[in-house]
Amino acid sequence: MMLIYIMRITYNGRVQIEDLRRLLSLADYGQVTDAAAVLRVSQPTLSRLLARAEHELGTRLFERGADGVHPNPYGEVVLAAARDITRRYDQLRGDLAELLDPDTGTVRLAFLDSIATSLIPRILHGFRREAPRVRVALRQEPGHEILRDLASGLSELALTSPRPPGPHGWLPLQRQRLVLVVPSGHRLAARRQVRLDEIADEDFVTVSRGLGFRSLVDELLQAEGVLPRISFESADLTTIEGLVGVGLGLAILPEQLTGASSTVGVALAAAGAERVIGLTWRTDRPLSPAAARLLEFLGHHGPFGYDRPARPVLE
Repeated sequence: MMLIYIMRITYNGRVQIEDLRRLLSLADYGQVTDAAAVLRVSQPTLSRLLARAEHELGTRLFERGADGVHPNPYGEVVLAAARDITRRYDQLRGDLAELLDPDTGTVRLAFLDSIATSLIPRILHGFRREAPRVRVALRQEPGHEILRDLASGLSELALTSPRPPGPHGWLPLQRQRLVLVVPSGHRLAARRQVRLDEIADEDFVTVSRGLGFRSLVDELLQAEGVLPRISFESADLTTIEGLVGVGLGLAILPEQLTGASSTVGVALAAAGAERVIGLTWRTDRPLSPAAARLLEFLGHHGPFGYDRPARPVLE
């Protein structure tokens, strides 16, 4: 019976929550007259509330006497539940208010592994100065997982590349030049620029098929008529750079990732040899105030190395 009453509270909303508060006040004051005066309701109103609650729960809750009203053992059980329900309801309202506050809410932000030590720290440093009480919950993952989490709502915003299809907004933030990564002692290491057809006979290390960066690399190679020999595939760009450093093959990577493992980045003589990192979000649902604040911040303070004004694009 108590569960049924709780369900009715849930469905009927604030009025029933306030009824529980009134029962708690009645128990605290022990007098219908006194409790009604404090609650600023009439004595008959409070008496009807008590009768309705007892009828709903199927048992007498308070014993009436010359000295007032006092909860019986059944009433004590109900009052304990009422205290818990009102406390949890107040906590719920407080938690929602905090989440919906652009000054204290939480932003759920996903980002590519390859920008974990470059673009992400710059963005978080600036946004923390702008909104110090906003919490940013980060998820570092591959691009296909980013899109899945955006679709499910697990993330609200994401830093990724390329621009995803479908109902996604897009704010370009950074243009990354793509280079040919070779071991430091390679025959092409001293070149200022290289054509892709010059590596047709080389082993190649790249990302796995189905990932956005792999599509970008494949398009560059196909445009030059190059079909490389793939020696290894990895979802992690940093791992690929390390494998190039130990001589497993060559790779095409963002320039920012070269040089950590005895590698050299050589400029590519190829049109479109770049990767654009942007902020994306679902346009088929509203952003939380805190997420909208981060989007606004990046729209005003970006781009980060992008050579055109940043303007959000909606689809």
